[in-house]
Amino acid sequence: MDFQHNPRTQEYIKKVKQFIDEKVRPVEQSYFMDLHKRNYGGDWKKWKISPLIEDLKKQAKEAGLWNLFLPDPEHGAGLSTIEYAPLAEEMGKSFLAPEIFNCNAPDTGNMEVLHKYGTTEQKEEWLNPLLNGEIRSAFCMTEPDVASSDATNMQATALIEGDEIVINGKKWWSSGIGHPNCKVIIFMGLSDPTAHRHTQHSMVIVPVDAKGVTIERMLPVFGEYDEPFGHGEVSFNNVRVPVANMILGKGRGFEIAQGRLGPGRIHHCMRCIGASEYVLKLMIERGLSRVAFGKPIINLGGNRERIADFRIAIDQARLLTLYAAWKLDTVGALGAMTEISAIKVVAPNVLQHVVDEAIQMHGGAGVSNDFPFTGFFSIARCIRIADGPDAVHRGLIARMELMKYPNSK
Repeated sequence: MDFQHNPRTQEYIKKVKQFIDEKVRPVEQSYFMDLHKRNYGGDWKKWKISPLIEDLKKQAKEAGLWNLFLPDPEHGAGLSTIEYAPLAEEMGKSFLAPEIFNCNAPDTGNMEVLHKYGTTEQKEEWLNPLLNGEIRSAFCMTEPDVASSDATNMQATALIEGDEIVINGKKWWSSGIGHPNCKVIIFMGLSDPTAHRHTQHSMVIVPVDAKGVTIERMLPVFGEYDEPFGHGEVSFNNVRVPVANMILGKGRGFEIAQGRLGPGRIHHCMRCIGASEYVLKLMIERGLSRVAFGKPIINLGGNRERIADFRIAIDQARLLTLYAAWKLDTVGALGAMTEISAIKVVAPNVLQHVVDEAIQMHGGAGVSNDFPFTGFFSIARCIRIADGPDAVHRGLIARMELMKYPNSK
């Protein structure tokens, strides 16, 4: 078994890392300090697009570091999942890097959906501007009034009436909806309640400015609003769009979701691993540079053992994620269900644990904005409930494992 990345991947890793180290990292802290000074909070109508970010995006595009996630050489770098995975790891070390390379969620997932399942007209109107970084998008699936850990609970509707789709309901945690350039939503709703539970729902393209679409509010995550993207609560009141806006066909929503979420979970997990590596680096540097009770704090209270445990945990998570990426490339999402669910549990938990101990070693500084730990902790904790909570993924893994035993029920 060969664990070495191929030459093309190695070259991209080198370029992505160099771009982040030389162009992104030096401006990251000042960028977020400026955001906090403006203090717009949840008033998303005042949120602005940063000229700094737009300039970095332009530079990334010129450097050929653009749409790296998309396995299509015409629109992206043409990298497989296993080739893109280490690039996502490098991006995970920075809060800004995914957007700068046009590789940030939910846009990546939405672009994958449109690229894989969209019609020629849908691609021309919505995919191309997303690929060019001209617009942003949101994905509306989770609902406030049901247990969304079971996606079949969705109550919002997308019903065909003649040559139109009529959309009603409420969604929340619609990431990206607050961005000034957010122009399109991919909405998942109930379209046939009499069908099989996994063919009742459809995905529909909805322009943000369609009549009846109302952004009610932005939801804070641990007190932060993730400006300028945000996580919004959105109501849909008799929104009408053409039938041509349905993706793939009526009742195909869950089929599309499986195609969307498989690669996306790889991306999330590799970013978690990259963040874990960066946090561990900061933790070790702090431990070596600070002295307490006459010793470097790296030598106090079992800190060396913790560092060893984190090295083991991060490497285990990386190997499992790369294995899941390889299976996704070779046998598809259905064949890699166990591995994709496993990494979705493992990687965010590793990041959460590493960040928690890094905060402890940094003391009061660890919970301030002088270090990135609160942001990384927030990401880790949220990912443990986003795209399926830990318990759901563990349940799927157990079900797949028990299927190997004919007497299990």
